Amino acid sequence: MALKPLNYNELTSRQRKQVREEYEKDQEGLCYFCDAPLDGPASERVQKKVINKNLFPQGFFNHPVHLHHNHNTGMTIGAVHCKCNAVLWQYHHE
Repeated sequence: MALKPLNYNELTSRQRKQVREEYEKDQEGLCYFCDAPLDGPASERVQKKVINKNLFPQGFFNHPVHLHHNHNTGMTIGAVHCKCNAVLWQYHHE
């Protein structure tokens, strides 16, 4: 893959997976948002947040790790837990 960040909207699902895996490696397996290991649950402060699952598209919660991106520019930011991505979207409008 090319150097990050990349435009999320221009990537195929396969490329998104590759980029997410690259971020996971670059981040040494830690979540970009909460710094907890990506192979486990999000941090306690994130777990305490109430998520309105009706705000999210079908299938959003099917994958434990997401590729976070800026919704205005489309540029990728990092690998995050699914719950962290939901918190970023619902509470921080990212």
